Amino acid sequence: MKFNILSILFILTFVACSTKSTLPPLKPDVITETTVNDTDDPAIWVNPQDASKSIVFGTDKETNGGIYAFDLDGKIIKDKSILDIQRPNNVDVEYGLKLNDSTFVDILAFTEREKQQIRVFSVPDMTPLDGGGFPVFEDANTFDEKLPMGISLYKSPVDSTMYAVVGRKTGPSDGYLYQYALEATNGSVKTRLARKFGKFSGQKEIEAIAVDDELGYIYYSDEGVCIRKYYAEPSKGNEELSCFGGQLFLEDIEGIAIAKYPNGEGYLIVSNQQLGEFNIFSRKDNSFVKAVNLTTLETDGCEVVTVPLNKNFPKGLFVSMNDERNFYYHDLSRFLEIPE
Repeated sequence: MKFNILSILFILTFVACSTKSTLPPLKPDVITETTVNDTDDPAIWVNPQDASKSIVFGTDKETNGGIYAFDLDGKIIKDKSILDIQRPNNVDVEYGLKLNDSTFVDILAFTEREKQQIRVFSVPDMTPLDGGGFPVFEDANTFDEKLPMGISLYKSPVDSTMYAVVGRKTGPSDGYLYQYALEATNGSVKTRLARKFGKFSGQKEIEAIAVDDELGYIYYSDEGVCIRKYYAEPSKGNEELSCFGGQLFLEDIEGIAIAKYPNGEGYLIVSNQQLGEFNIFSRKDNSFVKAVNLTTLETDGCEVVTVPLNKNFPKGLFVSMNDERNFYYHDLSRFLEIPE
């Protein structure tokens, strides 16, 4: 069968339209300024003194990349941004790392893929705490298995140990993720490998990781298969608790954000990348709730906080990567039912 140019263009247009969301569009409340290269993953630091001065961090994924800091109006905060990072991939924040008996700091951690390491900085002063970086996957068998991608931080409610859970470009069918304890002595931070865990289908890759500190679960996207769930506390073992949601995604399962409310209420918000939607699951039992169209293109990473920030985000903020070198901000109450 022969096709002319018009036929080919018609087919391509049909395919493109058939994979476009048909849900009502919810345009962003704020679109950030653009980065230089390629946005990928956000994290949100809530300022404990003044929530209206909270910071959204976002990775710019290239050899001359960086971690860009944005205010709640989407403007770049130059003196809080970390530039000249060699392909930063994913980023996360956590609160209250104990540096010594009297000093606690909030931290930002991200993967630096081309240096096969993770970086750790204090927030909001943006002071490096890592001596230039912590190597990861040092015992991996191939080069691609050494390339870190996803990262999520976990602070144990058992003993307050802080961990970095790190994923990579590719890896074995079991033990794909490494969990590193961040340990500080007299203000100096070091890492200790706490465990290797996590299944991998081998189909695509694992990038998105999210941790529910309060309920004690780690979720990650085995991109072409499902959302996998494990215990976050290493002492609880490496048994997979669930592999769910795969049939609800067009192709890649990407970024995961956890909207947390009291008594275990809340939601998992997961990027259905090629369809341009987000699938929302119950935080309690991981059942499917609904899908929403937030008008982003090819979303990789996303993040959410459920506390009031300012007049534009009185019920919380959802941030998602958009494939135009920027990030979208949505008022959380526009698409979620907020528990009383």
